[in-house]
Amino acid sequence: MTILVTGGAGYVGSHAVKELRANGIRCVVLDNLCRGHRELVLDADLVVGDVGDTDLVLRVLTEYHVEAVMHFAAYAYVGESMHEPGMYYENNVAGSIRLLRSMARAGVKSVVFSSTCATYGLPQSMPMTEDHPQLPVNPYGAGKLFVERILQDFDAACGIRSVVFRYFNAAGADPSGQIGELHDPETHLIPLALDVAAGLRDHLEIYGTDYPTADGTCVRDYVHVSDLAQAHVLGLRYLQAGGTSMSCNLGNGAGFSVRQVIDTAESVTGRKVRTLHSARRPGDPHALVGSATRARERLGWCPRFDRLDTIIETAWRWHQSRSRGTIGAR
Repeated sequence: MTILVTGGAGYVGSHAVKELRANGIRCVVLDNLCRGHRELVLDADLVVGDVGDTDLVLRVLTEYHVEAVMHFAAYAYVGESMHEPGMYYENNVAGSIRLLRSMARAGVKSVVFSSTCATYGLPQSMPMTEDHPQLPVNPYGAGKLFVERILQDFDAACGIRSVVFRYFNAAGADPSGQIGELHDPETHLIPLALDVAAGLRDHLEIYGTDYPTADGTCVRDYVHVSDLAQAHVLGLRYLQAGGTSMSCNLGNGAGFSVRQVIDTAESVTGRKVRTLHSARRPGDPHALVGSATRARERLGWCPRFDRLDTIIETAWRWHQSRSRGTIGAR
């Protein structure tokens, strides 16, 4: 069996490739390297190209005898999507449509899709379940929701079954330190805190300290990237066994505040993380926590790295391997 992993040179995609290979599953990565990194693809064939290139995708699907697709390729900066909505809809939505049309032509009937809790918008209840209203408040979330609905239509019309994973805050790195988070610019809290601890940044801004939470800072649900990768392999096996299309949240079901993340980063690194307090950012909810009961019950998903200190320890190991110049070392 061969799996096509689009966006497999990115953060979550590269960890999915590593998990697939650990399970003895052959895979080929398709990534245009616009935001992915060649060095994160450890043990798979890499085809440099775009999911929107229908001729290339069809050739890869047929020449590699691909049986299923994991689709990660997407732009993923919420703020950028607000300023460049056309770019996001063209890449994330139109690119997905072209990929699905190529799959239909090649007779590939299974896809595991990387979606997001941003499809829900502002929380109306917590923990958020898959039945929570989907009312996205930015083009990034809206585009992912469009693709979710398009997948339903391709299932009805072409028999392409899908597992859609809506994840909360992906965090951490492969425990070996071989691969991890490598964004430019970096916007995620944990790597930013570790940059400050390492002396690469002067300080970390905390946006809002007067929220209705235990310590006044925002609360988010952090899920380890290797646990996300494990879920994708379980989703693939579910489809292989004849499972019908479904969507699942992926999260820990418990939130950690910004202050808790900073305190834990200081404990793990043994270094001070200097902070500055800033005003709330518009649209930031005080808390986002998801329920992953469906993934646990239907797929048997059981996160292995659900402690905040463990998540940050793996991220710090990756951070140190980068500073030593050992990215991708086997």
